[in-house]
Amino acid sequence: METVALQRNSSSSHSSDDGELLSQTGFTILAVIMGFFSSAGIILNVLVIVVTVRHRQLRQPLSYALVNLAICDLGCAVFGGLPTTVTSAMGYFSLGRVGCVLEAFAVAFFGIASLCTIAVISVERYIVVCFPMGAVLFQTRHAVAGVVLSWVWSFVWNTPPLFGWGSYELEGIKVSCAPNWYSRDVGNMSYILMYFSLCFAIPFSIITVSYSRLLWTLRQVTKLQVSEAGRTNRVEVQVARMVVVMVLAFLVTWLPYAAMALAVIIDSSLYIDPVIATIPVYLAKSSTVYNPLIYVFMNRQFRGYAVPTILCGWNPWASDPQMSEGESTVATINRSQKVSPKQSLKE
Repeated sequence: METVALQRNSSSSHSSDDGELLSQTGFTILAVIMGFFSSAGIILNVLVIVVTVRHRQLRQPLSYALVNLAICDLGCAVFGGLPTTVTSAMGYFSLGRVGCVLEAFAVAFFGIASLCTIAVISVERYIVVCFPMGAVLFQTRHAVAGVVLSWVWSFVWNTPPLFGWGSYELEGIKVSCAPNWYSRDVGNMSYILMYFSLCFAIPFSIITVSYSRLLWTLRQVTKLQVSEAGRTNRVEVQVARMVVVMVLAFLVTWLPYAAMALAVIIDSSLYIDPVIATIPVYLAKSSTVYNPLIYVFMNRQFRGYAVPTILCGWNPWASDPQMSEGESTVATINRSQKVSPKQSLKE
């Protein structure tokens, strides 16, 4: 009975403290926002997985990474988005210390695996577009290796707080948990610096370099002036648009959170209002919705299968079977380089 009373008092104290940070109306608004992102993320990512599994034509090397991305985002939405929705509606974190650690670990684990998978996708697109002659091939075994490496890398760098190197604590308005960016303990600081460098800086660098090289290659192809009735220019615009959207989405969703964490690490005296600190957290968790929309539904080949699934068999674009942007680009570059038909089929 005494333990129960202490838990109730703790809950009341949490509610009182958090009420000073944000009104109940504010908590309710945040719960609605997170509930929307979580529900949409679950639906979209489940759709990605189901459509890819059902249609053999979509089981290409890139699909392994896309499905893995969907699994990562689904995990973030289920184990991070839904609990945050509930705790936001309640106005305080009600899951206890164990719940805090488990939620923070799950979100970090799936989140870093997602970032690493995006890096794998960027490398795949770079190889397909920049090496159309077959000098370098991105095959199924490479995709599988990239997926496995993403999970292993995330697991290795997210488990140390479970064993004492670093820690997971409440963040922002204290309705969700994350790696402890604020502690000045030597062990915690060393972990956070390693975590930031290896789990954010490296994937970000790979994405930046890969997409920069991809755009440069597309520009070089255009300069060859061997396009068929302007097809090269049209394809370049399509791929460039997708690349820009990909990079912008990555920056918008993850860079504010990483920048805030880095600023706190560098300047221990820096104070960030808890409400302001919550905005980057919500942006990062909203990536579970943006990723399937950008990486999959902007791919016209996948969309050709996904739309009939959503509309119960009806496809308004069925009259014009189309290739994905990446495939169109490869075909165009192959033609510009005068590759033999046999080589083109291999690509």
